Amino acid sequence: YENPKAILGAVCTWQQTLLLCRRAIPLRSGYWTIPAGFMESGETAEQGALREAVEEAHSQIEIDALLGVYSVPRINQVHLIYRDRLLSPHIKAGPESADVNLVNWKEIPWADLAFPTSDWSLRHFQQVRGQNVFAPFVTPTDEINRRMESISPQA
Repeated sequence: YENPKAILGAVCTWQQTLLLCRRAIPLRSGYWTIPAGFMESGETAEQGALREAVEEAHSQIEIDALLGVYSVPRINQVHLIYRDRLLSPHIKAGPESADVNLVNWKEIPWADLAFPTSDWSLRHFQQVRGQNVFAPFVTPTDEINRRMESISPQA
């Protein structure tokens, strides 16, 4: 069987700022992302999200909620993104990051985000910022419609 890969990630906050990592590895080296990566054998999704935050930003986080589940069939992936709190503002780039930074909403480099799922996650985070209870988000409808149009037979 050739099954989709699970990607785990986190939108991490310290007070009113968000953690972003500048990628030091392909794909999209030099672009910004949230801490995220492939799930490893023997770990839970939550453990993977915690591990990725440590690996990419030497950050300790506490998971608050599942923020979103995004299907990306074009690259055979499913992304589980959590909403997390940094336990300390002390961060530094790990081996997969060229730089890490805490930014406020207006400082997010939207044009330089590495992946659509980072964009979706950050925007969905903003929609539920301060809310204790919410349903996890899914792949945005416009993205699903775009995919369907690309595979629909032409008239």
